[in-house]
Amino acid sequence: MPGRLGVNAGTAALLVLAGLGGGLAGSVAGLASVVSYPSLLALGLPPVVANVTNTVSLVFSTGGAVSASRPELRGQGPTLARLLPAGALGGAAGGALLLATPRGSFELVVPWLVALGALSMLLRRRLVGAAPVERRPVGRGLAAATALVGVYGGYFGAGAGVMLLSLFLHGTGEPMPRANALKNAVLGAANGVAALAFAAFGPVRWWAVAPFGLGAFTGARLGTLLVRRLPADALRIGIGVAGLGLAVKLAVDAYA
Repeated sequence: MPGRLGVNAGTAALLVLAGLGGGLAGSVAGLASVVSYPSLLALGLPPVVANVTNTVSLVFSTGGAVSASRPELRGQGPTLARLLPAGALGGAAGGALLLATPRGSFELVVPWLVALGALSMLLRRRLVGAAPVERRPVGRGLAAATALVGVYGGYFGAGAGVMLLSLFLHGTGEPMPRANALKNAVLGAANGVAALAFAAFGPVRWWAVAPFGLGAFTGARLGTLLVRRLPADALRIGIGVAGLGLAVKLAVDAYA
């Protein structure tokens, strides 16, 4: 494992590739940590160290996704004004929980939440990106649910994007590309606030952050372009199936 003075070229290349995969998976399907977190574990980082390093690195993924999603975010200012603070507040609480308590508090519940979000997308009949939709104002219930997902996002986060995307598709009435852009921004706020806490108080491995973040930024921008071009229903089904697979994996890890 790399020491304090730096990282060799081979490890740096692996980190860039891991970040690229995480950025793609995150911006397209909300599954960044499914790719990126195991990659850091494979490099020999302990679980909590890998978790906080992953969260800090994925701030770059948010930058890539949001910078490429400006067309989809246009006109969503009022929605963002309600949901960004909720996500950030939840992320702050989740980051504090991770630093203050043993891991495992959410592990028994999260597989069911991820499965619920995935199933809700699979059961939704039609998501046509270009069609007119009935958009709904953000109520207190949606803001509260966003904050709760933000808590999980700041604490660990695998599958938080699937939960948020399902929540926004049903709760805002936005089509897939716009709901996905909203998910990227709000989850980024949750991760960003948690990352600030981890940077100040957590065991971040900074030698991993730069190459990992470079890959994550690039992958997130590419993923946003894919969401813009892929058929909405095919994307919905793919994310739903991937989310169910993640739920099964998390359940095995939690209950085995």
